[in-house]
Amino acid sequence: MTGDARRTTAFFGRRKGHALRPRQAALFDTLLPRLALDLSRSAPSDLAALFPVPIESARLEIGFGAGEHLIAAAIANPKTGFIGCEPFVNGMAKALAEIERHQLANIRLHHGDALDLLGWLPCRSVSQIALLYPDPWPKRRHSKRRFVQAATLAEFARILRPGGIFHFASDWPDYVAWTLLRVLRHPDFKWTAERADDWRRPWPGLVETRYEAKAKQAGRAPCYLVFERRAPPQTCTDSAK
Repeated sequence: MTGDARRTTAFFGRRKGHALRPRQAALFDTLLPRLALDLSRSAPSDLAALFPVPIESARLEIGFGAGEHLIAAAIANPKTGFIGCEPFVNGMAKALAEIERHQLANIRLHHGDALDLLGWLPCRSVSQIALLYPDPWPKRRHSKRRFVQAATLAEFARILRPGGIFHFASDWPDYVAWTLLRVLRHPDFKWTAERADDWRRPWPGLVETRYEAKAKQAGRAPCYLVFERRAPPQTCTDSAK
């Protein structure tokens, strides 16, 4: 990964909130090591090798919060492998509890910076990327910490299969405009919207998270953007590991 994504400033804020319950803490020691991706080793060319069950495609969710959408999608799509990334300890703990409760075998996790994960994933290895209600960093001086940047979009384009989808949802109009402007500038993506309802209504299969519920309660209208990966050239180069 090159350019503005290679910086010392993180795209996320604090990493831990309230103290974990004993059971949640135990899952960090027992379940997370079994599900965590080992980024010190090269990624398999076919991500199906990461899962103990047969999968037909792989999806990535960046910053899954408490895991509501990730868990529901994994339950609804047992033939799909899901890779979830979340640096916040309490969110990861909630997701681990639900993964254990539902005995899900089609989820793998990265408890850390999504930039590291993006650089690790192979070319054209995922069919969908979801970025749902990312931190909006509303102050102008913090806008460089927004996850949607030219360099991260270049990584999205690299790892998405032709025809793959980038889903983005936010309740902050400025971040929606920021994202739309940058993706429309990128030659590898096209916005799929044809009418206003295409961004006013959630796409099929989207599960409401607690962040979306809070936004609606506060009177903020979410916006749902869907971008398709255009057919790329025949060559594709993996990021330097």
